[in-house]
Amino acid sequence: MNSKLLRKSVLGIAGVAFAGGVFAGPVAAHADAAAVKAGPVAVQAGKPDTSKLIPHGVQGAQSRIDLNDEQVANTKAIIAATKKAGMDERAAVVSIATALQESKLENLGHLGDRNDHDSQGLFQQRPSSGWGTVEQITDPEYSTTAFLKGLKQVDGWQDMPLTKAAQTVQVSAYPDHYAQWEQQAADLVTKYWNS
Repeated sequence: MNSKLLRKSVLGIAGVAFAGGVFAGPVAAHADAAAVKAGPVAVQAGKPDTSKLIPHGVQGAQSRIDLNDEQVANTKAIIAATKKAGMDERAAVVSIATALQESKLENLGHLGDRNDHDSQGLFQQRPSSGWGTVEQITDPEYSTTAFLKGLKQVDGWQDMPLTKAAQTVQVSAYPDHYAQWEQQAADLVTKYWNS
């Protein structure tokens, strides 16, 4: 399948609508995890290059949390899905920072009165906004793949500050909050990328 046809298929599935450079809905609407163009990712012998993980330097005060076994497993699942999608360490940093902000790397189910609408999973994706079914968005590989599909649709995401790239996909009410997790996300990618 040529890349032009794949792009049209992904855009058709995702239902991406651009209006002045802003997404009108989730970029990964009902996206099939298998549709991501996967390719072999070269595993580096050493640790990832920090200058590539945080190309703009961290922005603002940084937050950090201690991770339990579930959160570490979810970190590793995000990294594995990023590699499977053929994306690099910077994409993993953006993904992990986003999940740290949205769920503290916990695969959240419905939180009742504390729920943000119907948001669930690592990325707090909403079934009613077209991210997938509850079963899909609470699957770490699927939800990461859906996030990465959205990220791939952001022109120049590699050159953007993390918070702008994440916000363009997530359309959060708190767009600047992603930046506070960039250092911890980079540290986690450094630690687990080759494990």
